[in-house]
Amino acid sequence: MTLLNARAGHWTSETTGVTVILPPPGTVASGEIRGGAPASREFALLEPTRLVDRVDAVVLSGGSAFGLAAGDGVMQLLRAHGIGLPTPAGPVPIVVGLSLFDASVAALVRPDFAEGGRLAAQAALDGVPFTTGPVGAGTGAATGKWRERLDPGGLGLAQASAGEATVVALAAVNAWGDVIGPDGRPLIAPGEIPPAPAAPPFPTANTTIAVVLTDAKLDKVGCNWLAQSAHTGFARALNPAHTRYDGDAVVALATGELSTPVDLEHLRAVTAETMTAAIRASSPAPGSGPTPLSR
Repeated sequence: MTLLNARAGHWTSETTGVTVILPPPGTVASGEIRGGAPASREFALLEPTRLVDRVDAVVLSGGSAFGLAAGDGVMQLLRAHGIGLPTPAGPVPIVVGLSLFDASVAALVRPDFAEGGRLAAQAALDGVPFTTGPVGAGTGAATGKWRERLDPGGLGLAQASAGEATVVALAAVNAWGDVIGPDGRPLIAPGEIPPAPAAPPFPTANTTIAVVLTDAKLDKVGCNWLAQSAHTGFARALNPAHTRYDGDAVVALATGELSTPVDLEHLRAVTAETMTAAIRASSPAPGSGPTPLSR
């Protein structure tokens, strides 16, 4: 399983981390937010009506709004490499950031997220082997909090084919709800499902953030449709999903490397299933470590 021709890397601390995806040049992007409490950077430019249709990096991080500083380190590194939107003042890297509220926010010593972003981006440029599980943006993630549990969350990845096109989904899952299987029962605690409890006093320490990539050639509108379908995967794999307490968001990237036309609706259907699988893959067995991926 790979990330197509995108490069990706992590920075991981004890309680939090950063995951950076560097798509190939010319990648078109859009996205959609459906959760009620998002922490995002430069997300407005992903709207189909906005001028810029490219991105140079997508940054997923812990740390809630503090974690958005990871984008600063990524921008500095990419500009030093001459990567970015060409302007008379030099390249301006287009870096979209999404953060989740993880275990690090309550820590007395807050990590340097800008440096973490730089290190994650450098790992991507250096080709450091990419892993999933409790690593990078998934380090301090947990699920099942609406039942006052802390089931393990993390980073999950899945890949599928849609005709000649390939779809890859990467999700950092820190949901208020449960990760559920096809039968609707929680994957971590599949016993009899109790009724939904009342919201805890501070229910906002959550959020699932994700990236979907395809090698199909799409414009920003097509990418926006793809992001919408990825949210369908949220609804299939999380219960409840898209709550006021989550900042659920997806960025969709189309590298355009496949010249053959694709059926957008078929691609969207496969995207929903792939995101479902990625979210379910994010909940490792307790005590398990990161899972390495092939390049």
